Amino acid sequence: MSKLVPYHDRPYRPNVGLVLFNAHGLVFTARRIDTNQDAWQFPQGGIDDGEDPTTAALREMEEEIGTAKAEVIGESQSWFSYDLPPEVADRWHQGRWRGQKQKWFALRFLGDDSDINIATEHPEFAEWRWMRLEDVPATIVPFKRALYEQVVAEFLPIARSFGG
Repeated sequence: MSKLVPYHDRPYRPNVGLVLFNAHGLVFTARRIDTNQDAWQFPQGGIDDGEDPTTAALREMEEEIGTAKAEVIGESQSWFSYDLPPEVADRWHQGRWRGQKQKWFALRFLGDDSDINIATEHPEFAEWRWMRLEDVPATIVPFKRALYEQVVAEFLPIARSFGG
């Protein structure tokens, strides 16, 4: 095994995050399959080499929640980043990354709940639910909370546009 690059010298992994709104203005959240914490998050995933962020977001949605029934209705003005705790970063992706930099997308879900299937080919989530956007930061793992608060602040006008 190669020697790990010092934590603060590692780059951020390019990534996308998805805030999927249903017809009532609630957002999709899920609990990861690889933890027993009661922590809920938005779908997210890496950007492949040569892939643009919008394409990555739509691909990740289908890979993680089993549906492509959505349309992009918003995009974060900037990239957000978060640091993984060093002990997590050392194990995750062979310690190549310090954390993730993310472009966030708001999407309108065009399907029914029955179209969502988290039992995908490579499942990441154990269960899912709809939540109010502003309630999500309190349910995420602590090291992602500040980022989630930024995402909520940026997409709150979209949530309010649903009239809920």
